[in-house]
Amino acid sequence: LQCLNERREGSGATVFRPWEERGDRSKFVESDDDEELLFNIPFTGTVRLKGVMVMGEDGGTHPAEMRLFRNIPHMSFDDTAKEPEQSFSLSRDPLGELEYPTKVARFSNLHHLSLHFPKNFGAETTKIFYIGLKGEWAEAHRHEVTICNYEASANPADHKVEQITPQTHFIS
Repeated sequence: LQCLNERREGSGATVFRPWEERGDRSKFVESDDDEELLFNIPFTGTVRLKGVMVMGEDGGTHPAEMRLFRNIPHMSFDDTAKEPEQSFSLSRDPLGELEYPTKVARFSNLHHLSLHFPKNFGAETTKIFYIGLKGEWAEAHRHEVTICNYEASANPADHKVEQITPQTHFIS
């Protein structure tokens, strides 16, 4: 997992934790230079994403908008100019009770998810305590390389024939 523009290195990974631990306010991520945050989340299998939860503070540091991008590994802030698969206007949710349902058809067969938080409710930095992802995981189907030998032209030595009977046809 990668978080861009985080103030403290590695703090972005701490906001993804089990549902029962969402109330732990000692773990959070805060943006560094401005209010933008970008999470790149690779999955070990194929995911069908059904919903996202975002928990922040009740003040201006809570994110105000969330944009979701699918299957763009190593996404950067330059890539956020693209049209997202889905975007949400967020409400302040200090208790982590709101779930934002995704368009499941767009987020099926997902192997990488990017979450972009472009703005908040007016503060200089954005602070997130918990991000929950709801969906189904399946083992990824790997398409392995098959090593084959193909004949570009037939080699007569490989195709022994006992007796060759010549066929002659005359056209009159």
